Order: sequence, then structure tokens, then C-alpha cells
Amino acid sequence: MAQKQLIVIGNGMVGHHFLEQFMATPAASDWQVTVFGEEPHLAYDRVHLSEYFNGSSHADLAMATRADYDQWGLDFHPGEPVTRIDRDGQRVVTDQGAYDYDALVLATGSYPFVPPIDGHDQDHCLVYRTLEDLDAIRASAQGARTGVVVGGGLLGLEAANALKSLGLESHVVEFAPRLMPVQLDADGGALLKRKIEALGVQVHTEKATTAIVPGDEARLTMNFSDESHLDTDLIVFSAGIRPQDKLARDCGLEIGERGGIVIDDTCTTSDPTIFAIGECALWNQTIYGLVAPGYTMARTVVGRLNQDEDAAFTGADMSTKLKLLGVDVGSIGDAHAATPGARNIRFNDEQGGTYGRLVISEDGKTLLGAILVGDNGPYDTLLQYALNEIELPDHPEALILPESECGAPALGPDALPDTAGICSCHNVTKGDVCGAIDAGCEDLAAVKTETKASTGCGGCVGLLKNVVESELEKRGVEVNRDLCEHFPHTRQELFHLVRVNGIRTFHTLINQYGRGDGCDICKPAVASILASCWNEHIMATDHVPLQDTNDTFMANMQKNGTYSIVPRVPGGEITPEKLIVLGEVAKEYDLYTKITGGQRVDLFGATLSQLPEIWEKLIDAGFETGHAYGKSMRTVKSCVGNTWCRYGVQDSTNMAIRLEGRYKGLRSPHKLKFAVSGCTRECAEAQSKDIGVIATEAGWNLYVCGNGGMRPRHADLFATDLDDEQLIRTIDRLLMFYIRTADRLQRTSVWMENLEGGLDYLKEVVLEDSLGIGDELEEHMQGIVDTYQCEWKAAVEDPEKRKRFREFVNDDRKDPVQHWTTERGQRRPADETEVA
Repeated sequence: MAQKQLIVIGNGMVGHHFLEQFMATPAASDWQVTVFGEEPHLAYDRVHLSEYFNGSSHADLAMATRADYDQWGLDFHPGEPVTRIDRDGQRVVTDQGAYDYDALVLATGSYPFVPPIDGHDQDHCLVYRTLEDLDAIRASAQGARTGVVVGGGLLGLEAANALKSLGLESHVVEFAPRLMPVQLDADGGALLKRKIEALGVQVHTEKATTAIVPGDEARLTMNFSDESHLDTDLIVFSAGIRPQDKLARDCGLEIGERGGIVIDDTCTTSDPTIFAIGECALWNQTIYGLVAPGYTMARTVVGRLNQDEDAAFTGADMSTKLKLLGVDVGSIGDAHAATPGARNIRFNDEQGGTYGRLVISEDGKTLLGAILVGDNGPYDTLLQYALNEIELPDHPEALILPESECGAPALGPDALPDTAGICSCHNVTKGDVCGAIDAGCEDLAAVKTETKASTGCGGCVGLLKNVVESELEKRGVEVNRDLCEHFPHTRQELFHLVRVNGIRTFHTLINQYGRGDGCDICKPAVASILASCWNEHIMATDHVPLQDTNDTFMANMQKNGTYSIVPRVPGGEITPEKLIVLGEVAKEYDLYTKITGGQRVDLFGATLSQLPEIWEKLIDAGFETGHAYGKSMRTVKSCVGNTWCRYGVQDSTNMAIRLEGRYKGLRSPHKLKFAVSGCTRECAEAQSKDIGVIATEAGWNLYVCGNGGMRPRHADLFATDLDDEQLIRTIDRLLMFYIRTADRLQRTSVWMENLEGGLDYLKEVVLEDSLGIGDELEEHMQGIVDTYQCEWKAAVEDPEKRKRFREFVNDDRKDPVQHWTTERGQRRPADETEVA
């Protein structure tokens, strides 16, 4: 039997989700699936689009690879937009041909709305939607000083943050009286405005732009209806979206009065062979501008193609939890109290910078909606109360007050019904989680693999973990938090055992508190604990067998078996003489050189036997190890501060050098990255670091527990206007508390999220010394600082340690197996085809 033809137009997040779900079903074998994408890329994560400005590539944001699509058997046409749908002939037409279909899925998404302002179409007037748009913004920012975003909604504030990350003086112009008018009320919008302005983004509300004209002081001038104006070098329009419905409109499908392809509960259009999903679809007079409802629509169509008569789209919750320029914002349900009889409870701490609003039913028993600004801590609990109509406690105000004697009970996993939504991205309920556990999943990782919960935005990971552990314990399954089979203890417990009992070797620890010989999990973890406690050289006889590959040779092993060399360049400051030494060493040993994002120079391609020789030369020139190979403090990125920059208010470079000099060599559960910015323009990107410091007129603002990587997270504002000594004392305490209490390989971001009480609890421990251990933490850190040694200097000066770097025990010859080629003037490893 010949396969039926299924065509999908659109390869955004929703279109990709449809493909991912459909290709895993029995019906997929009956269809040949052809996919058309307007962009030349595979589907990518638009939710994290702004990370493209922080160094992420399309590959980092991609939701799949071409190999995945090939494995699924898809006929994929990137960069080939469909120009026409022939409904009578059931075919779609592109510039390259015509393609027949038996069923068609429209996932064409939306396009940015640009208000019809005079002059909106001239150079440097841009939109914020695709990777190509971001490339255009980056190009326009070259030579620019000021950028304006028109639109103060979710995407507008994200775009403003992107402009700020490019080093521009950023402004937001909003027609409404407040930011995020759909999600926030007047008090919440006012607080958000104050917080964002404190971060260096200027906000202009109640501004109607009448014209954009060439400027005298900048490239452009925006004229407003109140006769004021604003000079700017570029403008980004982010004033909302419109459904991309032209194809549907041109072929005669039913379109809503204000746009959008009309669909029923099965996501079927007015043509029974055509479905529409995502932001192009109009259901019940509603366009959903979030990805989660689009995913639900996609799964509905998958169900229909698999003959599931019950598959239906019945609407979606539009609650949102966000972090905008580092500021928590949450909006749940009926946030504006539109329900008849609704009553309000508000808490507005203007001094502390938090706002909470509860919208409750007339009888006081049901939560209808909520608004949070400045602290999203209560969000998950409030969302479950609202979605599942759980009866409110006697004193619901306790749910948003930072401290209360009312005793509102915590809403634990047992209080949630099976229908409670755990993961909105993939529509996973508590019942789905329980079903996965009943089917054999015995830990969090297995549940995530089976249900895909927490593999989208990741915002539900804390709730998911609580539900999984609760359900396992209810089934009599002991939730095993042991480090591994050799130690019946967590990493935190092992740290305390080592510290309290003065244990200095793995052998002693495992003999007293473990069993067996150890493994690749516990050995590096214990090595890190020992280094954090006693700061002995990692190549000491007792410690060498514990290290992983990189720590064993104090260098990162590359894919071809060579190693990288990363000298420390504190704060990114380097003399011409040291730069010349790096160049001479790279030239002598034919090393590939690259400036890193951490403001230092990586040298790639050294053989094992060359490492001591090269480091000897670098140490003689005044360099130290950069610890790029270890789970330790890596770099402190900085801008030039008030020494050179006309916007700088503090000496950020000097502070960065001071911090890097203090914490270099500090071993921790995971790598640590710092940054210091000399003003709120934030050129050092401090808010994406584990420790971020931003200068103010009065001192330093400290941000903590941010990170890039697989799960990027903005840092949280921890303390403000600290002087130099207060800043260092606070960082000492926080880092040592993290080192003592975090799990193995746990980044600071995840550590803080998993702390009971989160950021507020961390502030109590570090700033208020609620546990009475502040002095002890500072003393421990000072002990690490006082015993610092450059690991490579100690290694090259010790003949026994140098012996470890001979590639062949009885032969001084180099490894003959490595092959090289040249690209862009530097050598790189040859791949297999080049070798052949």
C-alpha cells in the first residue's frame, strides 16, 4: 500500500514538536512526511533567543539535528517557503516545485507587528523574531550608542536586554501606562519599571510615537504625540505579533475577523484535510502567543492522525513565570480580577522590591489569579491552587507574605490531584508521573526520559523532583540519595565527615565510612572535597588516582588526544610582554590559539610530553595555571570600568583582578565563573555568572547563582551598594556555603533552586548569619587563600611529578599517530577523510 502524503508548513518550535510527537506513533509508518521551513535553519528554541547575543550559535539553540530528521525519514526543505496552497488539487507550491498532500498541517507561526508610524521602514528600524533579525540588530549596533525598543511586553523587555548586552544605552517605549499591561496591574507594573530602570534600562510609558525622522544627535529621532522626542541609533519593534495566515487566506480558508486561521477543537480548519497549530491558529476567538498551547495543539493533531477520537484542544492556561532582565515576574489566571465578585489581597513592599496580589473568589475559598513581581518563590504553589481549584487556607495572605505567623500550610505533592499539571511545555500531569513510576521508573532521570517533563523550559524541575520522591516513598521505594554504591552518604555528608574528622585521603574515608575500592563517581567527588578542605596538590601521591582525565594531567584533553593550555589572565588584563610570550610559545610549538569568552588565551594541540616544557616557559614569564581543567573558579570577566570608560562608575578591572587573585584555585562541586561590570550597561555580562558584580555610585551590587550552558539562568540580585570589604566577605561566605552543601557536579543555579527557601534562605544564612556559621565560613575561605599554590609551578619543579608527562615510559619520542591540517592559517586536527 502506497504511503499517504503529509505536508507540514513551518519548522518552528510548534512545527518541530508536532514532528517529534508524530514520528513516535504507529501512524507515522503510513505517511511520507514532507516539511517546509521558511528559514534556512532547523527548528530552534525561540524562548532562549536572546542567548544568541551571548555567544550561543544556532547549533546551541537547535531542537534537533539534520541526522534526527534523516533518521525519522523526513523530506526536509529548509529555506524553501511555500508560496501557494492549491486546495482543489491538494498540493502546495514553492519556487522549486509542487508537492501533493493527503493531509496538511499549517504551523506558520506569527510575524512581528510594526505600528504604521511614519518612517518605520527606514534603515536601523528592525524587528526581534528570528536569528536573521538578531544578526541585523547586531550589525546595526556596530558604532551605535543608543537603542530603543518599541513595546513593553514580554518580547519587548527581552529585546531591551539584548540591546543592553550589546553595550547600548537601552530604552523601552510603551504606549500603555505600564509595562506588561496584559500580565500586570498598575502597582506591579510600577515596581517592574523601577527595577528595570535600576538595571540601566530607561522606560518611557504612555508614549505614542507619531514619526521617526533622521536625527541630528543620533541616526534617528522618535517624535511623540506629547511633543517630546528621543534620539536613538536603532529601533527594535516588539509591539506584539500577528498570525502568519497569508497562505490560508489566499487559498480561501476561514480567517478570523482580526486574523488567524479558524480551527475547531480538533485543530481542523474549514478544510477537513488541513490542520492549523500554534500562533497562526485562532481557536474560540483566541490566538495563543505562548509555546505550551501550541504544543497541546500539535499533540491534538497527532492524536487525530492516529484515529484518537478523544484528542481535542480545549484551551490553555496563559499563566507565565518569567525572569526579565533578572527580575522575577509571575502572572496567573484572572490576574486583573475580571471575575464577578472577585476580591483582592495585595502585598506591596516598595522598600524590599516585592509585590504580590491574590485574586480570590467571593467566598474566599478559590484562587482565581495572582501577580508576582520581584519574587516568584510562591508561583508554583499558587499555580496549583488556581489550576486545581484547591481550597485556600484560612489565611491566604500568608501565601504571598515573606514572613507570616498565620501558618499557611505548604502545598505538598500529596495535595495535588492526578490532573494537576506538572510540566506545561509537554502537558505532563501528576497522573502521568505516577503512571511512569508504576511502569518501572525508579528515579527522577527515568521519569524525565519517559515523560519528557522538565526537558522544555526547565521551570518545573523543583516540583517534579518533589512529586517523584513523594510518590516513590509512598510505594515503599527508598529514595536513594547516596553518592554512589561505595558510600551510603550524600556529598554534603561526606564533606562534613572529611572536615570534622580531619580526613585527608580517600583511603581513610572509604575505610571508615564506605566500602569497596571506589569508582569514577566517588573518586573525583572526594578529590574535590579534599581539595576544598585542605588545598593539597592534586598530584600528591594519595590524590592522583582520584582525578579524572583532565585533572590527572592538569589540562583539558581534546578530541585528538592532545591537550589545551590556559594560563590565567586575571580580569582579562595582560601586558604586551606577556602577549608576546604567548605568541612565541604558540609559534614554537605550533599551537592553535583562540581568545576565549573569559578574556584569556587558549593554546590547543600540545602533546602530553610538551606540557611541562610549555608551562615552564609560561611560568618564567609570570603566568600561573588558569585551572581550566578543574571544577574550580575559572575566570573573572571584566570591562575597563571608570579607568577608561566614560560611563564607568567604579574600577571594575581592579576589582576583577582582586577577586580572581583571591579565589584562584578554589575547588568546588562544579566550575565557577565571575564577572565585574563597571556600570549598569553591563558589558561584562555579570548577570549570567555564578558571581556577578555590578558597580553603582555607592559601591557594588552582587548577583549570585547565574550560569550559561545547557540550562541558562540569570543571576539573582543578592545585596546592594556593598563596599569592597563587604563584597568580599559576602562572596567568601556564599561560596564556602555552596561548597559545603551542594551535590556532586551541581551548578550554583541548581543548588540555590533546590535549597528549601531558595534565595531568601540563602540571604538569611549569608547576610544575616542565621546559622551562626559566618565566621567559620570566612575562616575556611581564608585558609584556602593562604595555602594557594600554582599547581603547574609545583609540578614542573618536582622531577617525580614531571615523570607523569612522558608519553612512553621507555622512549622520549612523540606520539606518531596524530594527524593535522591547516585552516584559517592555524593547524587543527585532521578528520578521518583528510587522513585517508
